[in-house]
This record gives sequence, C-alpha cells and structure tokens, in this order.
Amino acid sequence: MEVVLVFLVVVTAVSGCGEPVYRPDTSRVVNGEEARPYSWPWQVSLESFFPTCGGTLIAPNWVLTAAHCITFHTYRVVLAEHNMNEEEGPEQLIMVEKMFLHPKWNDNCASCGNDIALLKLERNAVLNDKVQPACLPPHGAALAHNQRCYVTGWGRLSSGGPRATTLQQALLPVVDHTTCSQSDWWGSSAKTTMVCAGGASESACHGDSGGPLNCEGADGKWYVEGVTSFVDGRGCNTPKKPTVFTRVATFIPWISETMAQN
Repeated sequence: MEVVLVFLVVVTAVSGCGEPVYRPDTSRVVNGEEARPYSWPWQVSLESFFPTCGGTLIAPNWVLTAAHCITFHTYRVVLAEHNMNEEEGPEQLIMVEKMFLHPKWNDNCASCGNDIALLKLERNAVLNDKVQPACLPPHGAALAHNQRCYVTGWGRLSSGGPRATTLQQALLPVVDHTTCSQSDWWGSSAKTTMVCAGGASESACHGDSGGPLNCEGADGKWYVEGVTSFVDGRGCNTPKKPTVFTRVATFIPWISETMAQN
C-alpha cells in the first residue's frame, strides 16, 4: 500500500504527462522517418563522451533508460534535442547525479530481463512546450497484439548503417507474448517482463537502446510502455525477430520505490 501511495504521489507530481504540444505525425510512418521536432518531448539523448543511448523523462529530475546502457561513470542527458549536429536553441543539458540499475540486471545476459535503469538528474528539467515527461503505465498493464506503438531515437538507420542525425520515429505494432515466445520467433528469450514490437521492416537499431516504446492510451496520453533492450544479432530487420523492450508496467513498484527513497 505504501508503494502504491508513493506512486500516486509521483504521478501527481508530473500531471500533464504524455501530452505533447507538437503532436507526433503518426499518419504515414512505416519503415521510419524523421520525427516532427519536439513531438516526443520526453525523449532524451544519454551521453558520456559521446551520444550512447536514448532515455525517457518520467519526472522533472528522473530519466528511465536501459541498464545495459550504463557502462561509464559520468553521464549527462540532453533534452529538447532534435538535430544532433546543430545547436538549435531549446536544448537542456543536465548532468546525471545518481544511477540506479535494477538489482536483478545481469550485464552478461540481456535476454534474462531486468534491463532497466533510473537516472536521477542534478537538477530539475525546465518543463515547457519542448520538454515534458511521458506517462508511466499502471502496474501490470498489458498491450494488445498489433497495438500501434512507436519507437523513437537516433540509432542506426539500418544494420551497419550510419546513425541518424535527426530524431527518428517508426511504427512498431506490438507482438503478443504467445507469438513472440514461439520457437521460430524469440522462443524462451521472450519473457513476460518484456514487450516485443515490430519485426522485419520495422525495428529499432543500435543506438536506440534505452529509448521509449511510445504507446497512446485510451485517454489520448502517451505512455512509455517499453525501454528498448535488444534486437537480433544478425541485424535490426530480421523476420520473426521483433525488437525486444523491457516491459515498464512490470517494474512500476521498483520505479516508484527507487524514486521515493532517493
């Protein structure tokens, strides 16, 4: 009960989540394209010596990302980023104060699950029309097969290809666990603590790790339902090997407790 109450307090603190001022253009995305600038205002670029991963702003001073992204001691996040090669004006650069990897994360076994981390920022982000938090899903919430969700990031545009300069988005329909765990799909590598989405021509790719799987709720708000975890080793667009995300709804108690205690 205490954790539930704490979570409600956290949600209240970031009311107005998941409602971008600049609405995403979701009308024609198939294999990925440049996102409308600032239409995913919770997307962050996680950087150490260089951009390494993505992440999601879930409160003014908290970012959600993948545990496998955390390999250095010092990080910063960049908010309101669009074009990596240009200083466009609205960017906010904030250092990471503390990093919390899930206690059951095993960096030698991504398919074991628990690929999730929380980053506490040194100061609050300034929330405005270009920087807003995403909503967190309710604990245990499930996604429907073929539900339309979108992956966003600056990852490679194709397997072995160049990294994107501008923020990209791609439609990734959800693949339910029954399908994704079939032997000719991901088999036992697909856990109930994960979400599979996309496959074949639709996929995240290297450099998208840690970023959000964005799904629109019935209330019209956008929820971070997944944290980009892994793709098939043979390539980003392998048939029957959809992108695998950490299922955020499974980890709501840990997220709530970690934020409340720190």
